Amino acid sequence: MARSKSNPQVVLRPQDLVVLLRLALERGSAPTYAALAAELGMTASEVHGAVERAVAAQLALKDASGKASVVFAALRSFVQHGARYCFPATRGSLTRGLPTSYAAAPLKDVIVPGTDPLPVWPHKNGTARGMAFYPLYPSVPEAAGRNPALYELLVLFDAVRGGSARERALAIDLLDKRLQP
Repeated sequence: MARSKSNPQVVLRPQDLVVLLRLALERGSAPTYAALAAELGMTASEVHGAVERAVAAQLALKDASGKASVVFAALRSFVQHGARYCFPATRGSLTRGLPTSYAAAPLKDVIVPGTDPLPVWPHKNGTARGMAFYPLYPSVPEAAGRNPALYELLVLFDAVRGGSARERALAIDLLDKRLQP
């Protein structure tokens, strides 16, 4: 992990949270960096850097063999209290994309949308038209398509970082249930 001589501070990046949420789904041994990279649409070095930054931030640990595991209590606390300030929602104009936040499962089952356009991740193969809600990382829509459980975690995180107070509360509750060891 390269650091500047003038500022050696470790700074989390949006893809770090994507990698952490994916690792949180593992109940056994963590997949290799190459496997994670292929699934998440990143390079193996990006995944490795994400894990190193997560370890430095105490959101993950490495075992003796170098395999990473999520510190669930720390990740839940970070998502609930800090992540929306580190990775605020960035919105755009009307576009075609994949539903996110309250417009996708599991929140779409408990929140009735108003008359505003739904939030969507801009994507050429999108199934809905709505207001652009840019994902944490450009490859997130493809990664979510490959892993429905990851899609749900990312949708809930989007509700935390860009939703109303009610949406945030519901999303945090659902994330707490999913981010258990």
